[in-house]
Amino acid sequence: MLDAALALFSHQGYRATSMRDIAARAGVSTGNVYHHFKDKEAIFRELLDQYWRAIADPDFPINRALMTGSFPENLEAIGHAARESVALWRPHVALIYVDVVEFEGSHIRKFYSEMASRFEMFVAAHKDEMKVEGKLRPEISPASAVMLAFRTFLQYFAVEIVFGVPDHFGKNSEEVVGEIAHILRHGILKPGA
Repeated sequence: MLDAALALFSHQGYRATSMRDIAARAGVSTGNVYHHFKDKEAIFRELLDQYWRAIADPDFPINRALMTGSFPENLEAIGHAARESVALWRPHVALIYVDVVEFEGSHIRKFYSEMASRFEMFVAAHKDEMKVEGKLRPEISPASAVMLAFRTFLQYFAVEIVFGVPDHFGKNSEEVVGEIAHILRHGILKPGA
């Protein structure tokens, strides 16, 4: 039932999907869907919760990349992991945009409002693997640096994969990953500017 709802919500939206549609796609009765879920919104929330749990999992591709290399030397690996993450979870990522359009972000607001504290906990828990201590300018928070890299690459690949817009920076993704990594490491200003 969840797979059926995910396919429908991520392709045609929430309001355009009925409980009857979900039941038909899942090959069950509408009553069976209601037996497991109070209403359609409960299904939508559970699908978003699947994605939030996945993002917190150490095996989520970006989390693996963050923990298996020295930050910020591993920025390219994080970029490639972002591509893999969005590709694997494309329908769930699409639900974020469905929530923004159809619910004014009401289901995702709490997740995003708590994002900074989750990154702080992640960096604190994995500081030995990430080896970030002492590499950043003193005024730069390691959690903010990691969050910026994570969010930048994830957003880039959401546009490419979910929106279907390849090369939207005017160059191929491999070049963009390298360029973003370079900018994140060295900034955008010339030395002395």
